[in-house]
Amino acid sequence: MRALDAVDFDLRVGEVHLLFGENGAGKSTLISILAGAAKPTSGTLWFRGRQISLHSVQDARELGISAVFQDFSLVPQMTVEENLFLGEEPRRGAFLDRLRSREHAREILDELGFRIDPAARVDQLTRAEQQMVEIAKAFRSDLSVLILDEPTASLTNHETDQLFNLIYELTARGIGIVYITHRMAEIQQIGSRITVLRDGHYVDTVNAQNASEEDLVQLMTGRDVGEIFPARIPQTRGDMALRIEDLTTRDESVKGVSAEMRAGEIVGLAGLVGSGKSELMQAAFGAKTIAEGRVHLFGRDSTGHGPKRNIQDGFLYLPSDRRTEGLMMMRSARENVSLAALDVEPFSSGPILTLGGERRTVADLADQVNLQPRQIERTADHFSGGNQQKIMLARSLTRDFRVIAFDEPTVGVDVGTRAAIYEFIVDLARHGVAIVLISSDLPEILHLSSRVYVFYRGKVQAELLGAALSEGAILANLFEREGA
Repeated sequence: MRALDAVDFDLRVGEVHLLFGENGAGKSTLISILAGAAKPTSGTLWFRGRQISLHSVQDARELGISAVFQDFSLVPQMTVEENLFLGEEPRRGAFLDRLRSREHAREILDELGFRIDPAARVDQLTRAEQQMVEIAKAFRSDLSVLILDEPTASLTNHETDQLFNLIYELTARGIGIVYITHRMAEIQQIGSRITVLRDGHYVDTVNAQNASEEDLVQLMTGRDVGEIFPARIPQTRGDMALRIEDLTTRDESVKGVSAEMRAGEIVGLAGLVGSGKSELMQAAFGAKTIAEGRVHLFGRDSTGHGPKRNIQDGFLYLPSDRRTEGLMMMRSARENVSLAALDVEPFSSGPILTLGGERRTVADLADQVNLQPRQIERTADHFSGGNQQKIMLARSLTRDFRVIAFDEPTVGVDVGTRAAIYEFIVDLARHGVAIVLISSDLPEILHLSSRVYVFYRGKVQAELLGAALSEGAILANLFEREGA
């Protein structure tokens, strides 16, 4: 099947043109062609009224076309300023002009409103700060076209607002922006037009201000928006699976938090980035050091147990950053799926790994999660974002996990894959698994959770359930309350 088949696309001066479609629809291929990173087998490219042929990313940059891809292209061991000008370093004669490099880097970062030290090493930055460096790289030369691929996936609300303000300024200067997002809330906020792709084909181009969520979902997937979320499971009070008492982490990202999760229920953890919602489950799982408090797993004290012990005891945490924390990107899907079960049959027999049993089991799990393509020996980095997420989901089926924490399980995935993930999570709960859903997506929290803990600055602001669980109640607790 062709990644793109006779697709038409145009970008006007000073507009934000959104590309919309499921994973595998052809969006990444199209922007790779526009950025000079891939060549089309047929068709033509036109820039400012003349036909062009892009043989490299450098060709595109010379025309003022620059892309910020979802997968970062930074060198972790180098500084911010070295990454900004890599391959185009300012020189003084035969020598690098480090002073000019530092000054120019500071000028770019200040213009964008990014508070980052140009001398800082990239591997010492947060993922959000690394995203800012990627964006800043696009501004080292005069811009005509800026391509942004899921740019807000790693940004806080404040940083997203900064980015949108920057986009408004750029479009006012006549720069055209190609923007890929799966977030419905962003579309009408910044978009001018939306082009929808499906299975490599052009579907339609619509006005962003007039297009409803229902219209876009129908164009993209052929299904109604109401079909995205499965039927809510009945609220249950099963056996206690995980109880956390007055937990404080050593770095104080969590401060005196208590929570409980029972078999067969979905408990939502809501809050802004850095609020402590992810850090709580990382600490309970043994990936973050506990300073005070206790953790009880199935009635037994598990405080201080590491990830290996917790996995063996039936507790799994799936992180939000699949590329750097959740998956071994250069290893096969098979190896990534079986990672948490190498000590049990059919993956091993005693101390010996059983390759045949592993392959058969992973192939069956790939069918269950509808992995596309069904090539379990393909490395994880060659799957789309949604299918990388499915590889992590399949891992949760490799042994008898009774508590599973899903941290931002639908970040960067399309609506169709999101619906499949939701059904997967709900089905686990129906079979008695205690689910912890950590999410910044309020509809996700509201439609799936029977109880919600709302976090703010490392503490639980509220526990909401029943009639008290609403969007307004969550939003009211996302920020500090009077007298708190």
